[in-house]
Amino acid sequence: MICRPHTMNLVELLPQAIPNGEFAHLQRLPLSCQSGYMAPSLTEDLIDICTRPVGEAAQNRCAWALLDWCGCAFIGSTAPAGRALAALTGQRNLTGRRCFAVGASAQDAGGAAFLNGGLGNIYEMDDVHRTSILHAGDVVIPAALAVAQERRISGPDLLKAIAAGYEAALRIGIAAAANGYSAWYNSGTCGVFGAALAAGRVLDLDKPRLADALGQAGMMASGIWQCRLEPTYSKQLATAHAARSGVLAAQLAATGFPGALHILEGELGFFKTYYPASDPNLVTRDPEADWQIFDVSFKPWPACRHAHPAIEAALNLRAMHVDRSISKITVSTYAAAIDFCDNPRPVSDHEARFSLQHCVATAFLKGAPELNDFGETARTRSDLAVLMDKVELHSDDGFTEQFPGYMGARIEIQMADGTSDNSTVATAKGDPENPMSHAELSGKFHKLANAAGISHQSAKALEEAVHALPQEPNLTRLDVALEQIATELNAQS
Repeated sequence: MICRPHTMNLVELLPQAIPNGEFAHLQRLPLSCQSGYMAPSLTEDLIDICTRPVGEAAQNRCAWALLDWCGCAFIGSTAPAGRALAALTGQRNLTGRRCFAVGASAQDAGGAAFLNGGLGNIYEMDDVHRTSILHAGDVVIPAALAVAQERRISGPDLLKAIAAGYEAALRIGIAAAANGYSAWYNSGTCGVFGAALAAGRVLDLDKPRLADALGQAGMMASGIWQCRLEPTYSKQLATAHAARSGVLAAQLAATGFPGALHILEGELGFFKTYYPASDPNLVTRDPEADWQIFDVSFKPWPACRHAHPAIEAALNLRAMHVDRSISKITVSTYAAAIDFCDNPRPVSDHEARFSLQHCVATAFLKGAPELNDFGETARTRSDLAVLMDKVELHSDDGFTEQFPGYMGARIEIQMADGTSDNSTVATAKGDPENPMSHAELSGKFHKLANAAGISHQSAKALEEAVHALPQEPNLTRLDVALEQIATELNAQS
């Protein structure tokens, strides 16, 4: 149990406030003497899990996650939302900083985390963890990378911080999503804890200070799903804010700025207020289990993950019936997928990425969806519209019961000659049970980097620098590769 500040209440503290910002006077009694708390907090138990040794396999997995995020962020920086974030960030340029900000000049850690945190999810190719319904990479990696560059740590320490950040975000997310979706956007609300834990690990905070960081992260947790019902950039703001807030939480903790130890399970804490249907016990379930980052899925196609099982099923059927006329396509999947992705007539790139009808028809018509298959030219194709009209969606109880642990779909097609066929996908391409190969992940990164206008030479240098991190005593090689990419991206703006 952490024995932490507080011999006085707030009224008693105010006359003794120290104007120079030092907090050493805030000495608290053990929690067992306060508010009836007689056991270590859930935060403390989670920190124990997140600060275990990180082995070679987990570090390598974190390197792949970092590379995958880079590709997503690079292409995201070319979108209108990415350019808007860069314009805002550019207004607070600080000279002499070395934190890489995609598509903008170098920033301090908070500025870099904010900009980078808003880019990974723009093209819907970011990694995802099913059981927590959470995109940890969007938030954790920008926070860890920014503070790591500012602090000049080693490659292994960066990767260990990423592993710890994913662990915190995903374990909290698993508990929050115990009953599926809520009104809260988990990547923002739960992700901020992962960003704080990752940044805190980079800052080499001890356990009491890490607890402070998570306490402050909980105070800044935010993001609600109204953003998906309207044409906004607010989902990007949610992850950007979470990444920057995680950095700020860790920085505050490093000064001795105390936070609520029971921020997760307290009577007015995160779970009871934000997620009353949650199961906090899941946060610390299987404390010796392998790192959660091994359960993260990578996306092969630029579309909402809920559409991926149906895309893969369509590709399976296309391979067998490419030359035959289809009269009807029935997509059976879980209820949340239909709730998010039932859009028979998308009118924007973003809506198309969230349209089962568009994604499935595209897969049948031309094969695996690419970045340019969601733009206006693709959306207005007459042959695509004809095929989309043949798509019917059906909510399947079996798939719904398995969600969010599994995200599956089944497609049945009826041909003009009266024959039929079907394909069921229980785990989509990129899931841990159906993983993308290293060659496929590398190919995805290079494809996204190329689409962002980055030269093959620079992309290759970054890929090699990322995979060398487990052996690197510092981040010099990574910094050089990122600086070259920054030069190429900035030259386009």
